Amino acid sequence: MQLFSIFGNPVSHSRSPLMHNSVFKNLHYNACYTRTHLEDGTKLKETFFALGLSGANVTVPHKEAAFHACDEVRGFAKTVGVVNTLINENGRLIGYNTDADGFIYAIEEFKDIQNILILGAGGTAKALAARFKQENLDVTVLNRSEGRLPYFSELGCKTSTWDGFILSKFDLVVNTTSAGLKDENLPAPEELIESILNATNYVADAIYGKLTPFLQMAKEKKIIYKDGADMLLGQGVLANELFVNGSLEKEAIKREMQKSFLL
Repeated sequence: MQLFSIFGNPVSHSRSPLMHNSVFKNLHYNACYTRTHLEDGTKLKETFFALGLSGANVTVPHKEAAFHACDEVRGFAKTVGVVNTLINENGRLIGYNTDADGFIYAIEEFKDIQNILILGAGGTAKALAARFKQENLDVTVLNRSEGRLPYFSELGCKTSTWDGFILSKFDLVVNTTSAGLKDENLPAPEELIESILNATNYVADAIYGKLTPFLQMAKEKKIIYKDGADMLLGQGVLANELFVNGSLEKEAIKREMQKSFLL
């Protein structure tokens, strides 16, 4: 039996085991998927092989550490320096990124998206910003501090810290920070979030499984919003395809994963 896991801190909330085990069980694939709480991202590679894993997913805050842990990085992950999916290929750790395409899938129902504001500047923000720029979308990245913003400027994004932010109209605002995951915090000061929400058509949060304070504010303002469940599904299908090395049909994977959201 093959063993897969998800690495994160925190990780107890993750639905990934339900999703992937639903696929393995119902499509009769001999594998099991579990969770691994990892505090130190530099221990990722040794932990992966010590557990005898065939593959893994990586969530906050270890996606950039995962990139550096890999023996080889393929596809879009090379562009962004962020890895969320790992494969054991004959003892070599191979890294991929399925987050960005998962998010594109998630926002398909949002119409006429051209101007996007990303809150946060971590691994998920990097992946989304790079993917949005591939789609020729206008992207602004807003972060508490300046330190991580040069990467986004080089991508061609507009960037700002909280203090220097000048409000404009956005089609979509995306929270990629962990604010609201295990607390009741907003991704930026309340007054700033209030003004941003008053200037957007749609809102999305990478966090799933709860109505974060950010989404609660959007709901109160009657803005169309969605949490990260569709993004989770989209990236999960792509990751599972990699786990099973294409031996299962993509539509069958998606069908069984969707069922897991009813559990």
